[in-house]
Amino acid sequence: MNPLELGIITLIVLFALPLVMQFVIVPMSLVHEVRARRRRRLPSPAAASARVSIVVPAYNEERVLANCLNSILLHAAPNAEIIVVDDGSSDRTFEIAQCYTADPRVTAITKPNGGKGSALNAGYELTTGDIILFVDADGVFTAETIPEMLRTFHHSRVGAVCGDDRPMNLDRIQVRFLAIVAHLGTGMVRRALAQLRCLTIVSGNSGAFRREALDEVAVPRHGVFRTDTIGEDLELTWRIRRAGWQVEFAPFAVVLAESPSTLLGLWKQRVRWARGLLQTLDLHWDAVGNLRYGTFGTFLIYNMLTMVVLPVVVVTALATNVILAGVLVGYGVSPFVMAPDAGWLWVLAGEVAVVLGLVTYAALLDRSARDLRHAPMLVLWPFYSVFFSLTMVRAIFLQLGDAPVKWNKLERTAVNSYAAPALVDRVGAQRPPLVDRVGAQRRIEIPAVA
Repeated sequence: MNPLELGIITLIVLFALPLVMQFVIVPMSLVHEVRARRRRRLPSPAAASARVSIVVPAYNEERVLANCLNSILLHAAPNAEIIVVDDGSSDRTFEIAQCYTADPRVTAITKPNGGKGSALNAGYELTTGDIILFVDADGVFTAETIPEMLRTFHHSRVGAVCGDDRPMNLDRIQVRFLAIVAHLGTGMVRRALAQLRCLTIVSGNSGAFRREALDEVAVPRHGVFRTDTIGEDLELTWRIRRAGWQVEFAPFAVVLAESPSTLLGLWKQRVRWARGLLQTLDLHWDAVGNLRYGTFGTFLIYNMLTMVVLPVVVVTALATNVILAGVLVGYGVSPFVMAPDAGWLWVLAGEVAVVLGLVTYAALLDRSARDLRHAPMLVLWPFYSVFFSLTMVRAIFLQLGDAPVKWNKLERTAVNSYAAPALVDRVGAQRPPLVDRVGAQRRIEIPAVA
């Protein structure tokens, strides 16, 4: 077997296990969508009566915080409360947040830097609402974000609802790739996992929680969010699931947010996510495969295989491939002298066709056919699959070395590619800083950001 053939087989293995799961994911995502549409036609007690508290943790977010708060205030109910927590920023984040306290719904506090979990806990302590929504400072709400979140609390045992966070800075090729792939990994897969009662994460940028659930699972000496992990949203979701609460997915509770536009930014983000998963596995190892937790415990086995084990296998196979090629070159033999078996090429071509079909289905399911214009970016999938595998390997080494954890946030660009389209309901940089729900618009002087 020559290195080229080994590389093709590696790609096949990389796609094979997730593709096999699509025999379950696709029909379950469709079932979820049908049931969700039926529920939307029914009155929702939470949507009608619940008071919403929105917590916005912020650390050096002067470039994006204003747009985030503009969108929230535009769509939040008169009795909602918005808590902005400045986690010891060195820029004008707190100064900007204070400008918005002219609206009685907004409270802004600042605290010494303690990490995202610490900021979230500080914000939660000030909330009084029945439903608590957490959103990052770069998040932009649409008209349906809050109503769809509330509507999904259709049962008293629904403890958490995950919204759909989508990239909004579509000015770079990498982000366009992430946008089209997100319809698979977020929209379609989360629908199916919610239907199967094994959704593993409520995103920290688009998550809503029932207060009773948060109070029940709070950890002594930490609070609702653990402060010793960088995967605080993932770890909290697992705690809620283990406590017997349902975790649902609201696909049209869209929150637009920035995605990494550079390889370095993406590398840091995915290493952080991978470390968060490893830390959560360490804290909840006894839940993996535990039938006491039903499909959730069983699914954690698959989750660990695809998210931790498979990346190590892929990186090992590729490293072996490189070494083999080097040995052949050392003996004066071209590593590509032997053509790969045509059968493997046909298998790979078939997998590519299936992926294209799945992406089309997922985009249509999300009512985002317009995003199919980014489909050509899928040619980058093999590269990014290997890239993501390397981030997990890096995270494993960091975790084994007990490297310090920190709030390693993205460098914000303040690019919003949806400033005009209807998806954000006209929310963008052009929106006045504050819109009073009574009807009058109040102008607020926002400090200039260089």
